[in-house]
Amino acid sequence: MNAPIAYTRGQALPGVLAQRIAIIDGAMGTMIQRYKLSEADFRGSRFQDHAKDLRGNNDLLQLTRPDVIREIHEQYLAAGADLVETNTFGATRIAQEDYGLGHVARELNVEAARIARAACDKFSTPDKPRFVAGALGPTPRTASISPDVNDPGARNVSFDELRDAYREQAEGLLEGGCDLFLVETIFDTLNAKAAIFALDALMEDTGERLPVVISGTVTDASGRILSGQTVAAFWHSVRHARPLAVGLNCALGATLMRPYIEELAKVAGDTYISCYPNAGLPNPMSDTGFDETPPVTGALMEEFAKSGFLNIAGGCCGTTPEHIAEIARRVGGYRPRTRHDPLFTGLLAA
Repeated sequence: MNAPIAYTRGQALPGVLAQRIAIIDGAMGTMIQRYKLSEADFRGSRFQDHAKDLRGNNDLLQLTRPDVIREIHEQYLAAGADLVETNTFGATRIAQEDYGLGHVARELNVEAARIARAACDKFSTPDKPRFVAGALGPTPRTASISPDVNDPGARNVSFDELRDAYREQAEGLLEGGCDLFLVETIFDTLNAKAAIFALDALMEDTGERLPVVISGTVTDASGRILSGQTVAAFWHSVRHARPLAVGLNCALGATLMRPYIEELAKVAGDTYISCYPNAGLPNPMSDTGFDETPPVTGALMEEFAKSGFLNIAGGCCGTTPEHIAEIARRVGGYRPRTRHDPLFTGLLAA
């Protein structure tokens, strides 16, 4: 077995995950929609003359409406979240170039981490520390999948470009004060590898060692991520990064995600497991745009906890502070999943 990693930030998190199921926050986009922001809100004064439409660029709000992002973080913390994700899902230079704002990518990450840091510090207590998860999401470009159905070999981004974009993002998150890095909503494992490579190089260069959580996305009932891997293959592709936790998020609600989180809990015996599904299926008639109410999502996550799958639980698209409060209430009475369970002895020895 490898020796434990000596973290320089987020040192308390492994102990929390060993003692209880930790709660990660819910959807940022769902919450932003509640504010019914206009184009002017997204532009602010700084970008009022920008040539491209900016409405929908949620990552920009840490510069133009930081009050909204701070409020959302605090609502999730008040609901019981232990981990709060930075509002940086699309804050890479690659993603921001779609808006003509690649040049502010690093600044977006610094400010997002600072806002989340202030919120977590406000709510942290000695008995319940709160953690800032620096979120690195997928980019609009993928290293494994062609953008042209007529040319399967075509690519619109290289591994090096992805690595550099993730390095810039991670530098900003680190400067802003994050406690851990969360590489999430992975549908192309090669993109994730670029992020992992960038994080490892950054931590080697700076001497800062933060926990890393990796979360893939099973896109449909095939049980595979979009670039074709099964859950087990995905885990073995990223295991070398020695993540503090590995998990699944997005695309599916808890009901459809269950067999895949169960499989991951079996094969990833030497790490913790995270799970934050959508609030069921999309439903344009509901307030959140998704089917499940907080009691429904909470009950489903309780079953996961009862089955021994979880160390980190929360919500993705369509979930709100009400969902997170219900999840926290429902899973709070269950023991967290234990790493190195005898069930995995054979796998670990292989």
